[in-house]
Amino acid sequence: MITMILAAGTAADTSAAAAGSNPYGLIPMLQQGGIISVTVFTILVLMLVVSLYIMFTKLFEQQKVRSEAKRVRAAGFWQAANIREGAAKLDKNGAYRQLVDDGLAAQDQFSKLTDPVEAHDWLHGSLARSEATINSDLNSGLAFLATVGATAPFIGLFGTVIGIYRALIRIGASGQASIDKVAGPVGEALIMTALGLVTAVPAVLAYNWLQRRNKAIAEDLSAFSNDVLGYLASNGAVRPEVKTVKAAPVGAKPATATAGQTGGVQTRK
Repeated sequence: MITMILAAGTAADTSAAAAGSNPYGLIPMLQQGGIISVTVFTILVLMLVVSLYIMFTKLFEQQKVRSEAKRVRAAGFWQAANIREGAAKLDKNGAYRQLVDDGLAAQDQFSKLTDPVEAHDWLHGSLARSEATINSDLNSGLAFLATVGATAPFIGLFGTVIGIYRALIRIGASGQASIDKVAGPVGEALIMTALGLVTAVPAVLAYNWLQRRNKAIAEDLSAFSNDVLGYLASNGAVRPEVKTVKAAPVGAKPATATAGQTGGVQTRK
């Protein structure tokens, strides 16, 4: 696929090369560039492939967490008789289920502590640690995208410099400095710079986009963690009050949310 993208701009030259009149293109460049050109090309292709893999993998993980957040709001999690029954409605390997399970485990472990510790501090620390673990898993791999975005253009530029250097050496050795002898090899060497940009731009865009989505997910997890903490610290007495919005009659104006309500969930005061 990469070869097709890079060779798209030189399709006419490739056709001419097949006829023997213009032997320039990606494959001749790699054949004549030596081990350095092949190594640079391989590194850039691997960077691009791994970046795309990380981007789609993280997108799938994020979508899974966001879907679970919708189920927490829509599946009656807080309407369950207790938090254990509510957790049974969530995905067993999901992020929100992990928060609930870690909170319940911390509550069970509190009675086994020998040193005097406030129950609120113990539960808060356990939930914060669980939340940090989830956020760390979501952010894993993004550092590679940032590294690719910062280094790929320079790696491609290095390949271009080496390609131009080899082309000029060959031109100097042959003693022919006409435009047809210079433009072809130099233009051919610029393919590496183009490949570096093709690799870097998607990595940078994916990094910024995924970071923004992770920030929104972290805020939702933090809010849910606070709700779980309030529930556990009060033995179920404190929980978010969820009100179902009744369907308005036909032709009636939609009802406005009262103060302290957001999306049908009343915030605690």
